[in-house]
Amino acid sequence: MAYTTISKSSSFQNTKLYTGNGAVTTQTGVGFQPDMVWIKDRDATNNHEITDAVRGANYQIYPNLTNAQTNAGGHVTAFTSDGFTLGTDGSTNTNDNGYRAWNWKAGTTSGLSGGTITPSSYSINATSGFGIYKYTGNGTSGATIAHGLGKVPQMIIVKRTDSTPNWQIYHAYAGNTKFLEFTSGSEQTATNRWNDTTPTSSVFTLGNDNDVNGNGNTYIAYVFCSVQGYCKIGNYHGNGQDDGSFIYTGFRPTWVLIKSNTRTSSWDISDSKTLPRNPFTYRSTPHNNAADYTGSEIYKDYLSNGFKIRASDTDTNEDGRNYLYMAFGQSLVGSNNIPCTAR
Repeated sequence: MAYTTISKSSSFQNTKLYTGNGAVTTQTGVGFQPDMVWIKDRDATNNHEITDAVRGANYQIYPNLTNAQTNAGGHVTAFTSDGFTLGTDGSTNTNDNGYRAWNWKAGTTSGLSGGTITPSSYSINATSGFGIYKYTGNGTSGATIAHGLGKVPQMIIVKRTDSTPNWQIYHAYAGNTKFLEFTSGSEQTATNRWNDTTPTSSVFTLGNDNDVNGNGNTYIAYVFCSVQGYCKIGNYHGNGQDDGSFIYTGFRPTWVLIKSNTRTSSWDISDSKTLPRNPFTYRSTPHNNAADYTGSEIYKDYLSNGFKIRASDTDTNEDGRNYLYMAFGQSLVGSNNIPCTAR
């Protein structure tokens, strides 16, 4: 089997830590021009913010809120070849506060064809299996959008940008009849989100619900595919023990998102830049605006070929409970085309 080659994961997804200074400043060291930047204040209860190159700098949406997108100014004001420029707004640049910015690269903005809804703008990267799509709904069940990634998407995150409905999230291991939201709730069942249709290697499908495809309404979609040695989207079952489940990814994770789809629980995100050692004792929670949470009940280890839960917290390791995840990272031995073994 041939796999897409990614020789350096940080060329496509990377975390940038910075300290705010309250002044216009450019953050460098991302390693590429980011097309999606997700920022969270680690020290205070400022909102999570996502800015992307498709909607444009200065436009923010908030995972922990249902708000329509804003154009407030003073947040991410530009994308640069190695990072991004910040204005003076305190949510992303309070003096002396610690921040993290999770960055993804897309980059191809032409050549996409197919589907019954044509995005008004987009940016895709077939190598890393990531795409951003701005579109206007047509209110038709079974509408399709060509994604151009050449792989089957396994996680799709949609937000209506002109109004205030919840975020709508597809995960392959919840299935095409289910959807999640950026709240602490469990999965819900509805035909009118994904039209009970699994994405293909060429398109993803929408129902006619106003949260994903209302006629004349505007949306942004972030689409992710598993890529050997770089991104793994999957599920695991908890065992309720401090010696918790091991989840094989085939690479050492640098960023991990976890959510139980079958219980009301926190979303859990950690990354290897914020705490570059095991065990990982903190999490960021995109369903609320809380500062970083730390505690022994959320311990996890990042290993050379996956991650291991080290605590019995019900948000990540309830006995018999199903959990969904998306992980990015880097193989430590051989090529990213070859699954690595633990060290």
